[in-house]
Amino acid sequence: MLFRLAYLAVTNIFAALRLLPMGDRNKDVEILALRHQITVLERQLGAGIRVRFDPEDRAFLAALLTSLPREVLHQLRLIVRPDTVLRWHRDLVRRRHARISKPKRPGRPPTGRSIRALILCLVRENPSWGYRRVHGELTTLGITVAPSTVWEILKQEGVDPAPERASATWGDFLRSQADALLACDFIETVTLTGQRQYILAVIEHASRRVRVLGTTARPTAVWVVQAMKNLVMDLEEAGCRARYLIRDRDGKFPALMDEILAEAGIRTVLTGIRVPRMNAVMERWVQSCRRELLDRCLLWNEHHLRHALREYERFYNEHRAHQALDQAAPLRTGPDPIMDPTRITELSVRRRDRLGGVLHEYSHAA
Repeated sequence: MLFRLAYLAVTNIFAALRLLPMGDRNKDVEILALRHQITVLERQLGAGIRVRFDPEDRAFLAALLTSLPREVLHQLRLIVRPDTVLRWHRDLVRRRHARISKPKRPGRPPTGRSIRALILCLVRENPSWGYRRVHGELTTLGITVAPSTVWEILKQEGVDPAPERASATWGDFLRSQADALLACDFIETVTLTGQRQYILAVIEHASRRVRVLGTTARPTAVWVVQAMKNLVMDLEEAGCRARYLIRDRDGKFPALMDEILAEAGIRTVLTGIRVPRMNAVMERWVQSCRRELLDRCLLWNEHHLRHALREYERFYNEHRAHQALDQAAPLRTGPDPIMDPTRITELSVRRRDRLGGVLHEYSHAA
């Protein structure tokens, strides 16, 4: 801006020197010509269009014209109003006095990207933390940041205040309690003899291990209670410390079942009415079981169904890849990964068929 202002001052000084030898008549003629040009420009631009001046132009016009008396200034033909020129002069004087009275001090340095990422990570992993709690944790880590900086970062990223983020959702509950969660459900199928069979299965949320507790044509309260007793014994032998069991409100689950689970330290959690997503892990296994087994097999009778379910349970727990487990199986100890596949010239892989080829397992040949 200073260079531009100096350039305008020098050029206009030479213009003033050019006017010195001119007579009053020539100056009057030039003034009339300039006024007419301004009139033509105003007519072409229109009344609704404003002419934009650079800060250098404003400062130069303010310094040049404010030396004239106010009544003379109002008689001049200008693109802008005389009051605008006076306001420019006031702003120029105000900025000058501000620079003299208040020396410029360096502002607060910008917050580093790593610190911003750490603040957002702390808030994401701890929804109940406010900006004061986050500031305290940063201080513990030796990071010097003002509390207002933390608040400003959260505001810029659109993060709600802590009271609005602290409410736990069903998904948060499932993720936080995955190691202690079980889910069960009944599956209905029909054999070739026309008999309807009910399959009771339980799955662990953390390991995705499934247990088929049995199948029957008459799921009475006695049968369900006995299946739950067998489940409690299996969990104790496996060292599984389950605390919750998610199930729907099916009438085939008797009240005595919840009492038996409560004695073992397992609390029953009921899903909402017609809300299958509250038991999504179990519903996903039901879908896999139907698509991979029940819809592809001709099941003769109950004995054949039990055999097929035992094979599928073994296949699901020991071989089938799971996305939630990084493509691993719940009970499989896989081979060492191939670090550089480009160096392999030949792979020797064998296939093992289960249930007559309905299920395929692949492994490296010995």
